[in-house]
Amino acid sequence: MLEHGDVRVVHRGGSKINFRQPVITNDSSFLLCASGECVKVFSTSTEECIHDLRGHTGLVTGVLLKPSNHLQVYSCSTDGTVRLWDFTDGILIKTYVIGFPIYSIYASANHEGVIFIVVSKSDQRSELFQLVAVQLPQSGEQLVEALELSAVLPDVSPKPTAIAFGRGGEYIASAKGPQLEVFFFKKQKSYRFFLKEDNKKGGKNTFTCVACHPKDDCIATGHEDGKIRLWRNFNHKKEYTYSALHWHHGAVGSLCFTPEGTNLLSGGVESVLVQWRYNQETQKDFLPRLGAAITHIVVSPDGALFCTSHSDNKITIIQSCVKVSAVIQGLVKGDGVRTDLMVDPHSKAMVLNGKPGHLQFYSLQRDKLLYNLDIVQQEYIHEEGLRQFEVVKAAFTASGDWLATVEERQQKAAELELNLKLWAFDEHTQSFVLNTTISAPHEARITAMCFCHAADIQTTMLVTNSKDGHFKAWQLAVPAHTQDEGSSWSCDFVGAYHGLVPECCSFSADGSLLAVSFQEVVTLWSPSSWELLTTLSQPPGAIRQLCFGRLSCSKYLLGATANNLLCCWNLLTCSLEWSTVMETNLLLVDPLSENIAAFCSQAGSTDLFVFKPNEPRPVFSHKAVCSGKVTRAVFAPREEMLESCEESSQWLNYSQLYFLTQYMDLMTFSTKAEEDKLMASSKQLVIDDSIAMTPFCLLLGKHRQQQENQDTLGGLSAERTPLPQGSVAIKELLQTPAHVLPSTSFLCSMFVQSLLISVTDSREENKHEEEEMESEKENSDEEMEPGTSRPELVPVEGKVTEATAPPLTKAQVRELRRVKKLDHSWMHNILDT
Repeated sequence: MLEHGDVRVVHRGGSKINFRQPVITNDSSFLLCASGECVKVFSTSTEECIHDLRGHTGLVTGVLLKPSNHLQVYSCSTDGTVRLWDFTDGILIKTYVIGFPIYSIYASANHEGVIFIVVSKSDQRSELFQLVAVQLPQSGEQLVEALELSAVLPDVSPKPTAIAFGRGGEYIASAKGPQLEVFFFKKQKSYRFFLKEDNKKGGKNTFTCVACHPKDDCIATGHEDGKIRLWRNFNHKKEYTYSALHWHHGAVGSLCFTPEGTNLLSGGVESVLVQWRYNQETQKDFLPRLGAAITHIVVSPDGALFCTSHSDNKITIIQSCVKVSAVIQGLVKGDGVRTDLMVDPHSKAMVLNGKPGHLQFYSLQRDKLLYNLDIVQQEYIHEEGLRQFEVVKAAFTASGDWLATVEERQQKAAELELNLKLWAFDEHTQSFVLNTTISAPHEARITAMCFCHAADIQTTMLVTNSKDGHFKAWQLAVPAHTQDEGSSWSCDFVGAYHGLVPECCSFSADGSLLAVSFQEVVTLWSPSSWELLTTLSQPPGAIRQLCFGRLSCSKYLLGATANNLLCCWNLLTCSLEWSTVMETNLLLVDPLSENIAAFCSQAGSTDLFVFKPNEPRPVFSHKAVCSGKVTRAVFAPREEMLESCEESSQWLNYSQLYFLTQYMDLMTFSTKAEEDKLMASSKQLVIDDSIAMTPFCLLLGKHRQQQENQDTLGGLSAERTPLPQGSVAIKELLQTPAHVLPSTSFLCSMFVQSLLISVTDSREENKHEEEEMESEKENSDEEMEPGTSRPELVPVEGKVTEATAPPLTKAQVRELRRVKKLDHSWMHNILDT
């Protein structure tokens, strides 16, 4: 975590949750997975994130349940530590310092107090990895250094799916390349088996994954040619046998046996989960259309849940290979972000292209995918070398009522196919509906696209630039009699400049100007008349970035050139105001302030400068915010204004800046006060361990807490009124299965009667108490008849006054009544004797 004054660069999600295989707890209630530098704990029923186990300073490379305690979990990281967590409470129990980057972790019940990790070997010729056994020291301290390390296998694969324990830890199987190695712990002996890299039919025999049967001596291996081999008699060098299963047409991504060993699960690029019957391999079941290639398969210890990780950063939870019960979707990485980062004005979600042919709407606050919008609306075919439509451009209007997308496809020997689509926001479904499709809007690839965001413009306008040398303005035509139905888009103007190729385009804040860059020249147009107003030139170099200033700086136009110059023009004088040498990768305008962010490359990393065009000194600067180049970023407006006093963080008051690194990690800038506030609010949430933390649970818990506070205040003077949901009728109604409940009319009458009974009972109780009080009063009057009692006279300062007894409480009155009714005749017998 980097700091610059009060501002720091923090991770805001988007990490891979499919990087390593997840873990399901013994009761199948929670799922744990590595996510960047933390471990996420999800509820298998609600898909919500319960805890973020944070503490590692490097990439988390493995998660493993502790064999001797099912409520604790190990995690390993490239920071050279293994950490032990209590995942139910989100508490770090112990940190074991290994001192070497760790790439995977294993454990077995037969090796108590020992874990197995994969670390790199120091070899200058190649990157080699070895499996090492680590004896965990028994110590009461939280930070412990583990020094007892012993090598088990000298040459292994760093992939966790290439190593597996068999028969609870009697032996371990490791696959690398065309070699399978089996090591027996009792014999301290290993056997190696080799396959030819290519078979006679041209298939590749290279090992991809390994799984061991939990009870039998059987090892299942997956291969690149799609075959699955079942190895037996591998405790003999020459008498081993194997049988082959073949269904997958691509490489086998993962293998896993069920806890009882009755079934073998396999998956690959086909997005199909295959369930093979053990010893009856001809019988198999399929669960197809899981959405993306399967990378990991995990089964819960009780066998109730299956779990698959997918290449689109998704985890699918399946109930015994029958149906999908939950989907945990992370930020889809894909092959790269082709569109810009955008913020949907309606949902406040970050929008970018996700899985092929879709736009993903990702919640920045919850670090969760909200939904995918199918842009291409064609079935994606998983075939290598096949070119399909991809979403390359997207833009929103300021109100979020319209969305424009560009999709393209180019076969090797065919022309480029382009589609420009305009989507209207539907208030009923809270999503976007396709309104207009424009086939071949340009003759060449579209390089830029933007909407006019001016609030007082009567018509909605879109501008597209293309490599065909033209820019086009598209205008929304709304019929006079209808507001929504019948709206369509049409081309309003086609512009060009001396046959040059337009690169960038941008509208001014008030919509009165359109700036289009043609290589080294910036042209200014009037959208009302489409008249070329003027041109701006600058030192040689094509314009790569272009944007207008906002608010008080709206008279400035900024552009970044290919020869590492950042230029600022004054539109009132049509002259160059200033320029500076800066290798600008991305120029971004804050829509709610005058601030402009510039991401610049410097010595293999990216620096950030936040400035106002009319001030010579930057508002904020940060060196090396991340390694590599930043090409995608966005200013997200805040729901509540941040009240910051320090000068270095005032640029974050209205909007928050998010950016994507070259490793597709979503980062942002945050203040220390903001992080402390988030930490304090998370500590205030006290939730029952048996209840998954969902938004509804938080709302219900807050409502209950308010009721308890009111009851505490009001309970001093009056007794608490029983709530209707505490009645037997309501409990019976909620606990009975729905398919055996009687008719609704009967339930309604029963519910009403339960409410009426509570009132009648209270009245009868009050009446009974009144009768008791009257009887007590009569008894007291009868006792007072034989002799009259006078108040006691007490002298006070020479005067005689009547003493007044303090009033009795209700509890004391009830106790006196109980004592009066007791039979004291037994005391007379004792006194007589």
